[in-house]
Amino acid sequence: MQDFPVTRTQHPKPRVADDKLRFGDVFTDHMFVMDYTPEHGWHDGRIVPYAPFTMDPACCVLHYAQAVFDGLKAFRDERGQIRLFRPDQHAARLNRSCEALCIPPLDQAVVEASFAALVGVDAGWVPARRGTSIYVRPTVIATDVFLGVHPSAGYRYYVILCPVSAYYKEGLAPVRILATDEHVRAVPGGLGSAKTAANYAASLYAAKDAAARGYAQVLWLDGKRGEFLEEVGSMNVMLRLGDTVVTPPLGGTILDGITRRSAIQLLRDWGVTVEERPVSIHEVMQAHADGTLTEMWGTGTAVVISPIGELGFRDARMVINGGATGELTRRLYEAIAAIQYGATNDAHGWMRPVRALEAVDA
Repeated sequence: MQDFPVTRTQHPKPRVADDKLRFGDVFTDHMFVMDYTPEHGWHDGRIVPYAPFTMDPACCVLHYAQAVFDGLKAFRDERGQIRLFRPDQHAARLNRSCEALCIPPLDQAVVEASFAALVGVDAGWVPARRGTSIYVRPTVIATDVFLGVHPSAGYRYYVILCPVSAYYKEGLAPVRILATDEHVRAVPGGLGSAKTAANYAASLYAAKDAAARGYAQVLWLDGKRGEFLEEVGSMNVMLRLGDTVVTPPLGGTILDGITRRSAIQLLRDWGVTVEERPVSIHEVMQAHADGTLTEMWGTGTAVVISPIGELGFRDARMVINGGATGELTRRLYEAIAAIQYGATNDAHGWMRPVRALEAVDA
C-alpha cells in the first residue's frame, strides 16, 4: 500500500457511542488531501487533522459548481478486521464523474490507497455494532480564483470520514415514495450518471415537496416523457414483477450504483431473472392492479437496501406487499450485510482489508 505523510491531530475529538450514531453529522480526526496543478499534476497526498479550508470568495467551485464526490463504506467485521466494500469500483466511478466535469483524472491506485490509509489512521473511529460503519466521502473541487465560465486549472482532492448508523431512521422498515412528473432530475446528455454537486442540488426542491406530502423520498421519472422510472432520490430502484426483477437501464441519466451492481450479481447467482430495461410508471400501476408487483426497493451505499412499502403517483396510492418488507428485499439486504460484516464467504472478492496505521507524525 502506498505510504502518505501523516500529521496527527493534537486535539482528538470525543467518540460517539455506536448506539448514538446518526448519519452524516460526526466526522473523524483526520482527512486526506491532495492537490492538482498543470505543472505538477496530482501531487502532495497527505493525511492531516480535520479542519476547514480557506477559500477565496471568487473560488471557481463556489460559482460554477465544478465539484464531484463519491461515497463508500468501511466495516468492522466479527473478528475486528476493518474492510472496505468495493473501493476499486468507487475509485473508478469517481474518475468517471471527474471526466464529466473536465477534471483531470486521478491515479485509481492512489485513490484506493487514500481510502485505506485514512481509514487506517482513524481506525479507532470505526464502529463495531451491526448496522454501523464508517462512511468514506472522497471529493474533488475546483480551486482556481476567477469569474468566467471555463474549467479550472487547479483542483483539490480530499477524503473525510463519518461514523454512521442507518441512513433512514426506519432502517429496513418500508418507506413511502412519491413518483413525480412535476420535477426533473436529469436529461440525456446531462449529468445524471455522475456524482456532481449540481446533480444533487437539482434534487432538493422535489425532495422537500415530497416530504411536505408525507413521503420519505422522490421517485424520479425520465426528463423527456415523464413516464419511465429512473432513480429513487439518490438510490437506484428495483421492482419484483412476478418472478422477475426489473431495474431501469444505465443510459446516461442514472448513476451506475455499486450496490446496484452487487444486488444484480447476487440475484443472478441465486438464479433470479434480472432485466435491465425501461419500465414505465403505467406498467408499475398495472402490475400493482393485477397483483404482479410484489416487491420494490432502492439500492445505494448509504442505505444498502431500502424497501418501498407505498408508492404515490398523482392521486394514486399503491401499497406494495401489504406495506411490509418483501422476502427477496430482505434476503438481498441480509446477504450484502453478511458480506460487509464478514459473516459469510466473500465469493466475489468485494471486501478489501484495511490495516490500522501506527504512523509516525510527518
